Amino acid sequence: MKEMKRKEYEHAVEDLYEDLLDLQRWIIASGQRVVLVFEGRDAAGKGGVIKAISGPLNSRYTRIVALPRPTDRESSQWYFQRYVEHLPAAGELVLFDRSWYNRAGVEHVMGFCNKAQYRQFLQDCPVFEKLITGDGIILLKYWLAVDQEYQEQRFAERATNPLKRFKISPIDLEAREQYVAYGKARDAMIAATNTPWAPWFVADFDDQRRGRLDVIRHLLARLPERAPPDKPLKLPKLKGKPAREHLADERLWIRKSEAEA
Repeated sequence: MKEMKRKEYEHAVEDLYEDLLDLQRWIIASGQRVVLVFEGRDAAGKGGVIKAISGPLNSRYTRIVALPRPTDRESSQWYFQRYVEHLPAAGELVLFDRSWYNRAGVEHVMGFCNKAQYRQFLQDCPVFEKLITGDGIILLKYWLAVDQEYQEQRFAERATNPLKRFKISPIDLEAREQYVAYGKARDAMIAATNTPWAPWFVADFDDQRRGRLDVIRHLLARLPERAPPDKPLKLPKLKGKPAREHLADERLWIRKSEAEA
């Protein structure tokens, strides 16, 4: 598959920004609570699609949740507890960069939970999602699929690029050998948790740019309601001449010559 060119992608995604903004205005104006869950293989492109969606939006009403490994205290809590506190209030859009589905994926495959905990999760998760959607939260769940060939290419790029090396964790390196096991865990997860109230949607992320566009377009199609665009504002004229920024201590300014030095 030929990768989409950057310029072609940038033009296409910019064309969707106005729709995303109109969607957010509807979420705010109508007090909706919207959750987007992004799951998928390591290096699939979860962070990139989340940035593409959230980039043009008002950050006061948009939150990205990417939780670290649970603390000892959190590990002793009800499993869903630490995720519940991040659910949206009225007018908010929350994007989960991995979510409660860690238990069905990395925890299960890498042995971070026992079999009883895993089975309990698959049983409880549809009930949990029924509760939150029944309370009015709109929940959309996306699995980002990537073939192992492309996953390996991205791992290699991250390993050699100092700006991306932080994206590779020791767990990622161990998980490379578990590609087939992750696929089986994904299938079991989807079979148990693909419900009418919280269905799964799978996006092909072998080409990340095409994948991002597919997800954004799908999101806009699933939530077709829109608030009318804001009307242009006509600013009244200032009274008097524009004032200059003035500091009592002018030495605090960063001079251009200093910045270039």
